[in-house]
Amino acid sequence: MRAVVTDEGEEVYVAETNGDTGSKGPFLVAYGSRDRDARYGWFCANCDTIDTAMDPMGRIQCNACGNLRKATEWDAAHE
Repeated sequence: MRAVVTDEGEEVYVAETNGDTGSKGPFLVAYGSRDRDARYGWFCANCDTIDTAMDPMGRIQCNACGNLRKATEWDAAHE
């Protein structure tokens, strides 16, 4: 795992083998500690940033480059 510093100065750890496919590159899981006991969020491997957001349906979007993972939950009522 590699260490990445957030905008707030926190050090988080990116698991380079644990992630999901995005439209421009993979999203990798970031943890709050090296021992992976607390998940921090997602890391965009396309532009190397932790500045990502996930909505209630599981869609992940990078706020820097627009990399996008489609929703994992889908219901026609949400359209």
